[in-house]
Amino acid sequence: MDIDRITELFKDHLNPGQFHFMKLLGFHKVKIESAKGVYYRDQNGRDILDFFGGFGTLAIGHNHPRVIEARRKFGEEDRHEVAMAFLSQYASALATNLAAIAPGDLDMVFLGSTGSEVMEAAIKVAEKYQGPERSKVLYAENSFHGKSKGVLSITDSTLYQSDFKLVDNVTKVPFGDLDAIRVALDNDPAIGIVCLETIQGGGGIIEAPASFWQGLRKLCDERDVLWVADEVQSGTGRTGRFFAFEHYGVVPDVTALAKALGGGKSAMAAMIARREIYMGAYGKPATALIHGPATFGGIGEACITAIETLNVIYEEGLLENAQEVGGYMKSELQRLMAKHPTLIKDVRGRGFMLGLEFQDFSQTMPMAVRPMLAVLDDKLKGSLSGFIGSALLRDHDVLVAFTEYNRNVVRLQPPLITTRENVDQFIAAFDTVLSGGVIKIVTDFVKSQAS
Repeated sequence: MDIDRITELFKDHLNPGQFHFMKLLGFHKVKIESAKGVYYRDQNGRDILDFFGGFGTLAIGHNHPRVIEARRKFGEEDRHEVAMAFLSQYASALATNLAAIAPGDLDMVFLGSTGSEVMEAAIKVAEKYQGPERSKVLYAENSFHGKSKGVLSITDSTLYQSDFKLVDNVTKVPFGDLDAIRVALDNDPAIGIVCLETIQGGGGIIEAPASFWQGLRKLCDERDVLWVADEVQSGTGRTGRFFAFEHYGVVPDVTALAKALGGGKSAMAAMIARREIYMGAYGKPATALIHGPATFGGIGEACITAIETLNVIYEEGLLENAQEVGGYMKSELQRLMAKHPTLIKDVRGRGFMLGLEFQDFSQTMPMAVRPMLAVLDDKLKGSLSGFIGSALLRDHDVLVAFTEYNRNVVRLQPPLITTRENVDQFIAAFDTVLSGGVIKIVTDFVKSQAS
């Protein structure tokens, strides 16, 4: 199909409202024909550097040859996929590998397909263990844990929550505020679960200091509260450690992985719980199937894809690469922030999970007009990141992502195979766009809409 036919079918049968935003950014003109490593290739033979990474899904890049080969062999040998009636060697092996990788006594695994699914499993295993008297879940402002109705209740978005009837045994505190958590626990003994992203992705790549996580672990131990760490986006090596919480020397009671675990070729996700928690919830024959495997949980080819993905991450040194090259990328972004202070407000994150926050629109303008424009900052929030993201793709063949809540933030989550040369290509393009100044950025965007 050509791009016009794809557009027609997308609007007719997928999401016409979403098409509006894709057209605004110029993404509607691109038909991806193939992808390899850190690049997409479009219908015109143009190679597009992927610093979006599918919101952190592409740990080992597009179509890694080792994963392709593993999947080819699996298909050629007529291996079984769905093992609902029989024991699966593939699911068993993957669970064993994840238990070996996970620190502490995180060693009981539930396999699923999506982040929402395994976060539902994580909350359910914690609630089942704690019992109905301590089933309340504490979560953080600007959190994102999924869009299925259970975890949507702890996803802090009025847009996503809409007017759905949600679970009401939840309470919200500011992210990274240990005192607020302590007060909430003091005031409500029904709180038995704390669920937090280790790094907030949709919130704009927001971290909490090591002292917070160490204090949280201590507080949860003192109060017999279970800590659920959402690593759907920050896990599988993205920050330079396999789990982001490993940077802080602490271990949660339950965690969840998805996105990158599928190697960019399959939908694979995992909940990993401490043995005591899992067995307390589902350890008896009478309770074993309360939250048993779904039809596609642990499907054969997805499992061997994940197994080979883990092999690639460790055998090709991708954790170390994320630390080294991710650190280089952050330092280069900080250099650009010093060069363009009226445009860039902040650079944050670690490894290949970085966020770059632009100034509010009024702050990019001459001092004399800033007070007049400041009243429009909220309405214009995200416009500058959109204009710049559009320019990077249109003029420099670079793709970046955005964040759900703070629209001034560009989210940078390239594959863990990204090299310094790839970073240099991105930085050069980014610097060129910023060096034109805000007037040129806006003017070029307006011209692009007319073409």
